[in-house]
Amino acid sequence: MRLLTAISFIILIASCAGKQKKEVEVIPEITRDWEEIKADSVLTILAENSPASYFIYRGRNMGYEYELLYEFTKDKNIRLQVQMVNDLDEMFSHLDSCYGDVIACNLTITEERSQVIDYTVPHLTTRQVLIQRKPEDFRKLSKQEQKDTLIGEIEELQGKTIHVWQNSSYFKQITLLNDQLALNMEIIATDGDLITAELIRMVSDGEIDYTIADENVAKIDLRYYSNLDISLKLSGEDSIAFGIRKTSPALRDSLNAWLIAKENQSTIGEVKRKYFKRKNLSNKANQDYSSLNGDVLSPYDEIIKSESDKIGWDWRLTSAIIYQESKFETWKVSWAGAFGIFQFMPATAAGYGITPESSAEAQIKAGIKKLNKNFQQWLEIIPDSSECVKFTLATFNAGRAHVDDARALCNVYDLDDTIWEDNVSDMIRNLSKPTYYRDKVVKHGYCRGIETYEYVIEVIQRYEEYKAAFPTPDA
Repeated sequence: MRLLTAISFIILIASCAGKQKKEVEVIPEITRDWEEIKADSVLTILAENSPASYFIYRGRNMGYEYELLYEFTKDKNIRLQVQMVNDLDEMFSHLDSCYGDVIACNLTITEERSQVIDYTVPHLTTRQVLIQRKPEDFRKLSKQEQKDTLIGEIEELQGKTIHVWQNSSYFKQITLLNDQLALNMEIIATDGDLITAELIRMVSDGEIDYTIADENVAKIDLRYYSNLDISLKLSGEDSIAFGIRKTSPALRDSLNAWLIAKENQSTIGEVKRKYFKRKNLSNKANQDYSSLNGDVLSPYDEIIKSESDKIGWDWRLTSAIIYQESKFETWKVSWAGAFGIFQFMPATAAGYGITPESSAEAQIKAGIKKLNKNFQQWLEIIPDSSECVKFTLATFNAGRAHVDDARALCNVYDLDDTIWEDNVSDMIRNLSKPTYYRDKVVKHGYCRGIETYEYVIEVIQRYEEYKAAFPTPDA
């Protein structure tokens, strides 16, 4: 549940000596701290689309800061939800309005920002480096010849033009150097929607000459922009931390305790090695099916789009279901015998004309056909199409019979059997308890309902993440 800042004004107008008198009652600001987060069982992070923060690869959520916070939420037995920040200038207002609980955007601790937000203890230290392009024939040059063509001292930036995000710590540092050393640089301030990763690409492609990045981010980008140099350091060590609302001290303290705890140091160290030391994993950020490298989510986008369009579904929702079922692995077989990209049970698959040997295209067509069948059946009962989607997801996971039992229990406990959240979802979760599955209205007995309850939440959450990472042209 997202809480938004609420201010209510009650205006009482009375006539006194020919003038109007106004009284204003201000209701205290609503806050969201660790207790509310635990009650909701979800921590929402504000993340940018970058390897150091968060990205999607083959449908899977990845990124250094994402994985750190995933480990934290796993230990606390709550879910991690992502809200992608496409304009970094908005991250502080998003945090303040409780659109997210934690800023995870490779955030440098600065005195100015500390006036607005709190920080956790640092989870990383880094330095600011100049991003510059090597000469076109650099592969034919010796290391010394390459070095001679590059800026090796800060003073050599005299008269150069550099593009830097205006609200970043980089901007303050380069402005300070420009003034102190009288470099007469042209510093072009960019908006927050032009993220550092994009500025780095623009240097590599020759669209701009220079930008600045944190060394940890630059090292990742250097692996797939071989024509870049990041050797010139522009600052001392900076601390990177998570940003927290000043009204969320318990969340800050909980995160700090986890980051400092000795037993978590090996976990934190391993996540750092994955992204900053090992090329294999971090290089995925620039491969096909990465949210950083284009608009292709999986190898099956075209057939998923085509078949989803036939039934009026968003292809990203269908993709979220497929990832939940099989992670796009056509060869996957579960312990119960469910197979393929949609994890059909053999008996159900036979009704749709597919086998484990069927092509990915055939499996996708069959899965979407089944989704549409379930959806149309629910539309006959539930007029709200968004609710029908949730019932369709639950049916795909648990089967229609158990969903009908949960709806029957709603009538027993005075809940709305046409609304999923807080109504049917609660009852399907209760179908694992004897008090409920032994009720006379339940026709199909025990159901491990927590799996279905979480399945619906996770698919819809992933769908929202896919929409943010892979926007449609008309979005």
